[in-house]
Amino acid sequence: MNEAMQATELALLSTGQMQQADAMTIAAGRPGIVLMERAGAAVAAAALARSAEGAAITVVCGPGNNGGDGFVAARILRERGRQVRVLLHGRLEALTGDAAAASARWDGPILPLARIREAPGYLFIDALFGAGLTRALAGEAAAAVAFMNETGRPIIAVDVPSGVSGDTGQVDGIAVKASETVTFFRLKPGHLLLPGRSLCGHVSLSDIGILPEAAAGAATFRNDVGLWRDVWPRHGLDTHKFRRGAVAVVAGGVAGVGAPRLSARAALRIGAGLATILCEPAALMAHAARGPDALMQRSAADAAALTAFLDDPRVSAVLAGPALGLGERGAELVGAIAGCATPAVLDADALTLLARAPGGAAALLAGRRAACVLTPHEGEFQRLFGGEAGIAKERSKLERARKAARRCGAIVVYKGADTVVAAPDGRAAINTTGGPALATAGSGDVLAGLICGLLAQGMPAFEASCAAAWLHGRAGERLGIGLIADDLPEAIPALMRETLPV
Repeated sequence: MNEAMQATELALLSTGQMQQADAMTIAAGRPGIVLMERAGAAVAAAALARSAEGAAITVVCGPGNNGGDGFVAARILRERGRQVRVLLHGRLEALTGDAAAASARWDGPILPLARIREAPGYLFIDALFGAGLTRALAGEAAAAVAFMNETGRPIIAVDVPSGVSGDTGQVDGIAVKASETVTFFRLKPGHLLLPGRSLCGHVSLSDIGILPEAAAGAATFRNDVGLWRDVWPRHGLDTHKFRRGAVAVVAGGVAGVGAPRLSARAALRIGAGLATILCEPAALMAHAARGPDALMQRSAADAAALTAFLDDPRVSAVLAGPALGLGERGAELVGAIAGCATPAVLDADALTLLARAPGGAAALLAGRRAACVLTPHEGEFQRLFGGEAGIAKERSKLERARKAARRCGAIVVYKGADTVVAAPDGRAAINTTGGPALATAGSGDVLAGLICGLLAQGMPAFEASCAAAWLHGRAGERLGIGLIADDLPEAIPALMRETLPV
């Protein structure tokens, strides 16, 4: 499978793009009712897998095509021996198009939604509203969703849980908490962004016959190996440590020895050939005392010393931020990195210093001659971009990251349980690996080091950031609760062997 095909299969489509995909397929000669029949059949299959013959299933239909999918599922489930009760939000005569046709093929009773509390059955199918909902659920619909959630019975959502935005994952008011979500053709950002991701349950993706080329040109992706495997660093037998990549990690004083060493070790574990800690002169002995290990250390008292070190063409990437310090030296060093031609990763203290600089990150990084990656968590993102009205007003984490990347001309790794990696050219990926075990001190320092280690080996910055985020999350899953940040770099080589066999 080539890179373009892999990326297309990982594409995430907005609700508008999904509507265009439907329209393209219908225009090519595949009737909309055929797509609806296939969608309803996929929902029915999910319900059949979760219920025994004779089980009572309540299908809650809305006034649009989502409701039409529900009517199809209801008909198939009854044909397969389930006891099916159909409820409709709105008037039957108000249904139009394919939804009206699907309802006409259901010859059983259709009850008003207000009667949902009567004999709710074993399982619910939520076909109320789809991904394009742009308002809060209210009145009868909100009451029905509240009741479904309160029963504790399994809920299968059609497309997205009602109340969740397919574009942002956001919820205004109340939303269905589904056991499973059945969606079609390609996932949407709302399936992966919080809180939508936590409300979807297991997400099943069904091929209903939409033309594959409808996803061509997508700029948003689910982060997975297929997105970056083809540009993963490969080294020949004749390589040496500098060709493998030399990383400089800019550190602070004696009080912050551990964090930069975590970053440097992560860079080595992901394949860089050399890592050097550049610290305050007074901290040299503290770093030396932490050995023996593969890390080197040198003093860098000021910006001139750092610039001289980075002028060595063998230094292929630089990382600054973990325990750098927020004083004058730190600000000078960040300024020196902003002006150098070495690929850079800026994390932690470096981000705060960027935010404090006159004009902020955009001004300091303007005209930078090499790739730059910023790795903010939520608080750091707000310090960097919270004053930018065009960014702060965006409800979608995806769009905030995308606009921030464009604003400062750097890759932005907007960290969290739903980490978003965004590039200035508009590409973005949402990461799904990881978990609560990664909520431990030093975890972010390791991620920054992994990104820098891949940059040092010549991997493009967007793909390097995506790969590092994915591997970092997978390591957290593998190690589980109880891990400490020191464990993460050590887990990376085995993961690389499993995931990226030579």
